[in-house]
Amino acid sequence: MYSTLAKDMIMVLPDTLLSLIKQGESLTVEFKKSTTEITSDVYETVCSFSNREGGHIFLGVKDSGDIIGVNKQYVDQMKKNFVTVINNRNKLNPPLYINPIDYEFEGKTVIYIQVPRSQSVCRCRGRIFDRNYDSDLDITDNEGLVYQLYARKQDTYYVNKVFPIFSVTDLRHDLIDLARKMSGIRTPKHPWQYMTDLEMLRSAGLILTDTSTGNEGITLAAILLFGPDALIVSALAHHKTDAIFRVFNTDRYDDRDVIITNLFESYDRLIAFGQKHLNDLFVTEGMQSISARDKILREIVSNSLAHRNYANAYVAKLVIEKDRIFTENSNRSHGFGNLDPSSFEPFPKNPPISKVFREVGLADELGSGMRNTYKYTKLYSGAEPTFCEGDVFRIIVPLHEAATVVVGPSKVPKSHDDTLDDTLDDTLELRILSLIQKTPRINQRELSDQLATSLSTIKRVMTGMIQADVLTRKGGKRYGHWEINVKE
Repeated sequence: MYSTLAKDMIMVLPDTLLSLIKQGESLTVEFKKSTTEITSDVYETVCSFSNREGGHIFLGVKDSGDIIGVNKQYVDQMKKNFVTVINNRNKLNPPLYINPIDYEFEGKTVIYIQVPRSQSVCRCRGRIFDRNYDSDLDITDNEGLVYQLYARKQDTYYVNKVFPIFSVTDLRHDLIDLARKMSGIRTPKHPWQYMTDLEMLRSAGLILTDTSTGNEGITLAAILLFGPDALIVSALAHHKTDAIFRVFNTDRYDDRDVIITNLFESYDRLIAFGQKHLNDLFVTEGMQSISARDKILREIVSNSLAHRNYANAYVAKLVIEKDRIFTENSNRSHGFGNLDPSSFEPFPKNPPISKVFREVGLADELGSGMRNTYKYTKLYSGAEPTFCEGDVFRIIVPLHEAATVVVGPSKVPKSHDDTLDDTLDDTLELRILSLIQKTPRINQRELSDQLATSLSTIKRVMTGMIQADVLTRKGGKRYGHWEINVKE
């Protein structure tokens, strides 16, 4: 009696599932039109969801999200066929235990299949499928993607790959010694101060044993941190970071630095590139003047270098545009979409690299980078940054217009009455000269306040203008005035 009632009972499609359908296909949602049979691509989706984060399959729904329903006469047979296939090792391996459920919506039947995340790599008819946004990709013949998938399942780290053929003597002693000194500055009497190079690398987890051969060697992390460029290229040919400044020539770029070197020097070059093209706006934290620009650069550069997925050949980028800075790097994701700092739970990506960065002061504790970037972006531009988790990790920092105003040598206006030369347009020098034309007695502190630029930057730029004979100071510091030197 009970079984008959259960079979005849109509279950209405829950609002939670209807909401998923309305949101459309995504990394974890797939629609299949299947009205009379289970098509083979359904099992490919089961495989890809299983290999990724799990997901929801709806049969009887078009790609557009329109519910057309499954033919009611075929519902029971379709469910039986599905269960039979996913328990057949020749079709899906390892077998999965999933119970499809049929729901009713406005007189139409929808079959719902919830696929859990598998602890091991799943194959469909001997092929490996992975999920990428709203598509199922056959990655069987892509060695790099397959390796990443196994790494995700086994919770291993690519940077722990061992190179028994190389030893500590193949690394740069000067870089190891630099890390040793930096750790001492950060923490007086740091243990690394009293260790040999070999002992220091062991303590940092940069010398490991290859479990497949039993041979000991330095790791990829050690090579990336302390290796000479030739060794880095031989161990990881695709290692590269692209720094791009793109404000005026938006079709290509105005300046570029292709960085192919160790992580310490990569860090320095990326920071220097950012400092070269971003003005150090006047910002205070409490009563103290700080460089919010440098603090933002520190966080986003260290994040890109320490947490990127080095198994992936995707070229990491730091791009400065007129209204934003953004970084992109391949990522071993633990979720997808924009991260919320109030609920964000950090995951270690490359623990040995992160450890070294923390010990030498290039990074802080896991998770602090996001908080600091939020804090200093609000001070620097008045807006909030965006952190987007996915196979490519993105940090987007909005910029105030004054941040990318170009500084440097400039031409001199022909007369006080003439319009300033077009080549000076949008430069800090132009804005300084414009204010001086209006108020010759303006002081540097007032210029700093009106131009929303740090006093140190104003002084540095005006010193250059004086040396270039663009400006002259007449009279004393207190009661004097500025004169613009007119050149014919």
